[in-house]
Amino acid sequence: MNSRQQPRWTQTWLGGVRSAGVDLGYPGERLGLPQEGSGSVAGFGRRIGALVIDWLICTWAITQGLLRIDPTHQSWVPVAVLAAEYLLLAGTMGMTFGMRLTGIRIAALNGGRAPFPSILVRTVLLCLAVPALIWDRDQRGLHDRAAATVVVRM
Repeated sequence: MNSRQQPRWTQTWLGGVRSAGVDLGYPGERLGLPQEGSGSVAGFGRRIGALVIDWLICTWAITQGLLRIDPTHQSWVPVAVLAAEYLLLAGTMGMTFGMRLTGIRIAALNGGRAPFPSILVRTVLLCLAVPALIWDRDQRGLHDRAAATVVVRM
C-alpha cells in the first residue's frame, strides 16, 4: 500500500480501532448472542426510546397525574418513581413498560431472567445516569456490566 491509500493517523485515532481496520465482531458476539433477531443486543435507539417512554410515564402519568406532585418543585420524585418502576417491573417481568413497547428486555448473561439483586444494582446505577452513559463494544453500559446483565431484543 502506498501512502495515498493508507488512512491518515488522525483518521484512525479519531475513528477508533474499527476505522484502523481492526475487526471487533458484532455487539454481543463475545457474549455468545446472535447478531440479529431475537436475543441479539438491543440497539441505542430502542434503549433510548424505552427510557424516554418510561420517563414520561413516571413524570407525567404517575408523579403529576396520580401523586399530584409538581416535578419542578420536587425533582427527586420522578427519579424515585422510575426506580420503583424498574424494581417492580424489571424485577418481576424482566422489562418495563417502555421496554415492552420497544421490544426489548433485560437478561442475565446466560440468557435467562436477571435475578433481583442484579436488577437492584442496575437500577441504582441507572438512576445515577453517568454509568449508563459509558458503553463498551457490546453496547452494555457500566450499569449492565456491574449487574452482569445485557439488554436484548425480544
